Amino acid sequence: MAIGRFARLSGLSVGTLRHYDEIGLLKPAEVDGPHGLPPHRPEQLPQARAIRRLRDVDLSLDQIRELLATGDLGLLKDHRARLEATIWRHQRAAFHLKRLIEGEDDLMAEPTTLDIDHRALGVALYNDSWRLLEKERTLGEDEELLHQAHASAYHWLKAPECEPKNRARSEWMCSRVHAVLGRPESALHHAERCLQIVQASPQDMDDFDLPFAYEALARANAVAGNSDDVKRYEREAREAAERITDAEDKDLLLTDLTTL
Repeated sequence: MAIGRFARLSGLSVGTLRHYDEIGLLKPAEVDGPHGLPPHRPEQLPQARAIRRLRDVDLSLDQIRELLATGDLGLLKDHRARLEATIWRHQRAAFHLKRLIEGEDDLMAEPTTLDIDHRALGVALYNDSWRLLEKERTLGEDEELLHQAHASAYHWLKAPECEPKNRARSEWMCSRVHAVLGRPESALHHAERCLQIVQASPQDMDDFDLPFAYEALARANAVAGNSDDVKRYEREAREAAERITDAEDKDLLLTDLTTL
């Protein structure tokens, strides 16, 4: 396939294809084709389109090369976390600019409190709690996990941009951590608090927040040995899961329920 036609079908420019050839990211099928042009084969189109889509979501060429070589979707999760952190920093900056513009903050006033980015800390601690949850931990890391989950909840509580769904998810994380560590009373407390927040502000929630609140209660009751309540809340979670529109979110919930 001539390079021009391949470029049109893949959505990449000829210059971009030549660059990818030079750096070894997408090599032509042969060294030289007709008229000295490096041809590509039709079966290379899916890879070229994948590269274009990954560039559209701001992955670097080195990240794309590693992803194509390993198939490690964890690279996409890490990239998404970095993008979200950037978005949240910009949102926080916009929030403070709005307060300055509307005269709610005095630019020249001496600050009376520490300038702590509570939202950024809440996000970072929440994400790192997942890292610890998904590994084989030492006793010291169990303690670290417990304190991180609660610290994340604290910083979300103090963040000016905090919404009810952030509070609910913080309580969910605390419940999950206590359940994993075999602490039923605390796991139940935070799961119940999560459900209370979700039910008090349904308009502020995403469609997965309610079923995950039920999942937390089922898990906490499993740790507590309350088999009837486990079945009840698992049933509630599965029924609420039918209203989740995103297939990935729904699969994540259903997978979690199989681990009760």
